[in-house]
Amino acid sequence: VQLQASGGGLVQAGGSLRLSCAASGFTFDDYAIGWFRQAPGKEREGVSCISSSDGGTYYTDSVKGRFTISSDNANAKRTVYLQMNSLKPEDTAVYYCAARLGDLGVWADATEYDYWGQGTLVTVSS
Repeated sequence: VQLQASGGGLVQAGGSLRLSCAASGFTFDDYAIGWFRQAPGKEREGVSCISSSDGGTYYTDSVKGRFTISSDNANAKRTVYLQMNSLKPEDTAVYYCAARLGDLGVWADATEYDYWGQGTLVTVSS
């Protein structure tokens, strides 16, 4: 299983970015893809998650109404997007995507995820 995250960059406060997580090597139909972020000096936190079983989406409170997670399973590729609008300086972090195979437990618990992609840096200037 490989996860490739992309789409980070530098944006001014109030701007938008769309992160992508391309997943390959999956042979499972029941999985969840989550986005996590880690700011300097802070612990990694769950940002959002989407479940393949029911399409359920989950968000941490600080991004609700601003971020939207979606998935595209066309052409045997699984890509999960995180559309980030109204970005704030406090959204600055390295963003990671991760995959959990099987039933989704506590979506924001990083220890429940089996595979991780490399991070992509999001910097929001004030």
